[in-house]
Amino acid sequence: MPEIKIVTEVAGRVCATPVQVGGTVTDGDEIVLVEAMKMEIPVPSPASGTLKLLLVKIDDLVAEGQAIAIVMS
Repeated sequence: MPEIKIVTEVAGRVCATPVQVGGTVTDGDEIVLVEAMKMEIPVPSPASGTLKLLLVKIDDLVAEGQAIAIVMS
């Protein structure tokens, strides 16, 4: 089972993590919401699988291109 790194395309502050580690995700599910420029921008899963690791928590600052989670497909 390959591990897939999920990265954010925007810099900002993590404002929500709707999926818990061990939870099942499908392609396109929101893994994290990043607040940037007063907007909440979803970071979707690129594949279906199980959320193995969440690398950020609420209120963390993230940079563009930063890995935020790992999904096992």
